[in-house]
Amino acid sequence: MKVKIVFVLLLSIIVVSCVSKKKYKSQMARVEILRDSVEMVVHQLDQCLADKQKNKSEIENLESEVLRLKATSNALLNQLSELSVITKTQAESIKKSLENLSSKDAYIKDLQIAMARKDSMNLALVMNLKGALVDINDEDVEIKIEGSAVFISVSDKLLFTSGSYTLTPEAMLVLGKVAKVLNGQPEIRFMVEGHTDNKPILNKAMKDNWDLSVLRATTVVRTLQNNFSIDPTRMIAAGRSEYMPVVPNDSDNNRSLNRRTRIVIIPELDQFFKLLEPKN
Repeated sequence: MKVKIVFVLLLSIIVVSCVSKKKYKSQMARVEILRDSVEMVVHQLDQCLADKQKNKSEIENLESEVLRLKATSNALLNQLSELSVITKTQAESIKKSLENLSSKDAYIKDLQIAMARKDSMNLALVMNLKGALVDINDEDVEIKIEGSAVFISVSDKLLFTSGSYTLTPEAMLVLGKVAKVLNGQPEIRFMVEGHTDNKPILNKAMKDNWDLSVLRATTVVRTLQNNFSIDPTRMIAAGRSEYMPVVPNDSDNNRSLNRRTRIVIIPELDQFFKLLEPKN
């Protein structure tokens, strides 16, 4: 800044001493232009110095960041070095663990495929059964899927005469249609369950509802075997007595709902157990 002032004074002295008034004014105008130029240059110089200081500070920050990153990198390299030692000593164990994970993943996928196949089979079976029994009153026959099993529930009034295990003519028609569908699926196994209400049995041939429920189940199984040629190894006969009611036994209507025979399509568990067998 001092250099600028001295420069301007010298120019003024030279102009005053050497030129006329007219020339003096002309020279002063030029001096003003030069002064403005000098001020601009000085401003730019100051700006450059400020920028240099700012850049210096940024460079120092960057150098500090570089040093920090180098220190972090060295620490990570040391950790990786230690990890590589651990990995070498436990490589075989880790490899076996990975193999086990892959094996379990494959097992789960196989199981999912088997379950999806079973669900598809059950759905197809239900559709076939409903198609075969389309002309039977829906109140007397119920077909549904629960969990992984298919249930065919037939009312007592459709299958048996009251308080007995003698089949009605209508029962033969229903069982014949069910047998036709089941014979079309020879790999399916099933259980026939007899269910009663809670009224005591007044019959010398039977002691209680256990007897009645079991005799009704064996009657259905025997009919399916003898009249409709279903392989007896595919069937199980079971009695549930009064102990699995669908509704409380507190009215005649409810008791009639509890008197029923169920055909339970048993899931093919063998296909799941085969998945557990070691592969050769």
